[in-house]
Amino acid sequence: MASVARVLIDTPLPQLDRLFDYAIPPALADQAVPGVRVTAPLRVEGRLADGLVVEVGDTSDFDGALAPLETVVSPARVLAPEVWALARRIADRQAGSANDVLRLAIPRRSVAVERKWLERGAPGEAPRARYPIAGYEAGVIESAVDDAGRLALRSLPGVAELGDGTWVGRWAVTLAQAAVRAVAGGRSAILAVPDYRDQEQLEAVLHTLVPEGVVASLDARRTNAQRYAAFLACLDHPDEKRHVPRIIVGNRSVVYAPAAELGLIALYDDGDPLFAEPLAPYAHARDVALVRQQQQGGALVFAGHTRSVEVQRLVELGYLRDVGPVPLVTPKVVPTAAQQRETGPDGGRVPSAAFRTATEALQAGPVLVQVARPGYVSLLACRRCGQAARCTNCAGPLQLASSHAVPSCAWCGRLAGDWSCSECNNTTYRMVTRGSGRTAEELGRAFPGTRVIVSDGERPLTQVSGEPRTLVVATRGAEPIAAGGYAAVILLDGERMLQRESLHVGDDCLRWWSNAAALAAPGASTVLVGVGGPLAQALTLWQQHSYASAQLLDRRALGFPPALRVASVTGKPASVQAALEALENVPIRDVLGPAAVPADGPRSLDDGSVRAVVRFDYAHGDEVASALRGAIVRQATGGRRPPAGRRRGRPAPTLRVKLDDPEIL
Repeated sequence: MASVARVLIDTPLPQLDRLFDYAIPPALADQAVPGVRVTAPLRVEGRLADGLVVEVGDTSDFDGALAPLETVVSPARVLAPEVWALARRIADRQAGSANDVLRLAIPRRSVAVERKWLERGAPGEAPRARYPIAGYEAGVIESAVDDAGRLALRSLPGVAELGDGTWVGRWAVTLAQAAVRAVAGGRSAILAVPDYRDQEQLEAVLHTLVPEGVVASLDARRTNAQRYAAFLACLDHPDEKRHVPRIIVGNRSVVYAPAAELGLIALYDDGDPLFAEPLAPYAHARDVALVRQQQQGGALVFAGHTRSVEVQRLVELGYLRDVGPVPLVTPKVVPTAAQQRETGPDGGRVPSAAFRTATEALQAGPVLVQVARPGYVSLLACRRCGQAARCTNCAGPLQLASSHAVPSCAWCGRLAGDWSCSECNNTTYRMVTRGSGRTAEELGRAFPGTRVIVSDGERPLTQVSGEPRTLVVATRGAEPIAAGGYAAVILLDGERMLQRESLHVGDDCLRWWSNAAALAAPGASTVLVGVGGPLAQALTLWQQHSYASAQLLDRRALGFPPALRVASVTGKPASVQAALEALENVPIRDVLGPAAVPADGPRSLDDGSVRAVVRFDYAHGDEVASALRGAIVRQATGGRRPPAGRRRGRPAPTLRVKLDDPEIL
């Protein structure tokens, strides 16, 4: 019988990111198995620590006497072997700690939820039905699921009606049918989507195809108890004699869900910034999916109406197969860049061509108008000199919540009723940007007798009826699905969206516009206002992958990601310099900086931090991550230990390393 447990201690200290050997007391011999939660003495801190048993064995490399485990917290094996292998690899790849990854993968324990899960019996059998996947060449997606293929899938535009009358995007039907095929073959499927809107569509399709117990939903909006219950539903129950395949749906962290026999892992719209993990070790869900598919096998699918430059790189390397609809389905897109100055009867920013399109379409069904920003007026400026109106308290931008509201700061919320321009002392202002509320007000006057609905972050909608004379004003990403599709789609504020300073601004705008255009009814027009050039051409021809290919070519010439990998090193100047010195013997391309960290928002303080950007080839990623990880550990252990009882006074580490950091681009 095994007598040694190798335990990962739950601690934020980077120097303790390794397995510790503990003796298994005879009383715990049957309970201390891989995957269970335990408590164990931690001599470094002089206390009991929580941990997870990763392995058990008969021997230890430690020559001294092993400390015994204190307790086995629960018999539930919450750490699956495949999740541990994934967490260790992601942590090493991102210069992070396995504990940080597992905090994303395993929710906090709920005793009541866990007790109910242990008391219930094993779930029923998974369905064996297989559904043909329409809209593509016969057998292409099916064979990829069966034979562990890797696809870059161009999703079908349009909406589809389910048997219960619910309308969903056609992309959801495709991914759900692929997942059902994996389950019918005895293997689990993981489907990752950006947010709850997409998740609801997938779940609606799946509930019409498979029994309820087969689908597990890992939804970040739920309480911890609900999330823990959904997590346990992904695990094999102790009463199960064999693995029961499941379809696991969720947002970015679902890529860490336990699935012993993985048949499919699919991401929809991987270019959405919601897939970028804001917590250490900052691994993008796309990269986690790639690593997991390499470790476990199974099919890998990146689907979307647009294609990220990162996925396009993998297509051009031959790692992913490009698959599009057959026959080709293209929405009708009309760019109006040349007519931008010709405004409609409302006298606003809607050109006459778009105005006529909306007027005619409203007689047949609902019309969608996409705008850049929520609220009423998100930016004000001095009427006399044009200087941006700023808060006198924190220098944040002033905004209006309604037509009769007093200007307020977008950062600190302070009212600015006595505002005056800092340049010319003028006390009157003008509107620079109109939000969804102001746009709805203007369009309501321009289209009398029309019902105007607003969908944004404050008033989110997922579904609207297909009734005529309904105008839906939605911010980017908040567009609801209309029954039968929209009779027309008007894309406003294109020029303003493109003014954002980011390497990905063109990719993001094309994705926002394409996702909105995909909600149109067959044959309905989509009018893109005020944008021309390659972006308008890619949208009009529905050749988003061609735009991604052109972007990739430019980034290779400039040495920008994803042609190269980058790492940002942020901290005090001495810490950053020490980290850069650790890279002296590592083959990197170059180092940009260090430079002062730019201020961003009201909470950004000038604390003297600097940031350096390291560029390197993919082949040397592990070496760079290992060297930077060593610098983090040296900084964490370099200070002198304070006296007992005064550990809170120990200075916190200031060095932060982010590989593939999207913020610097």
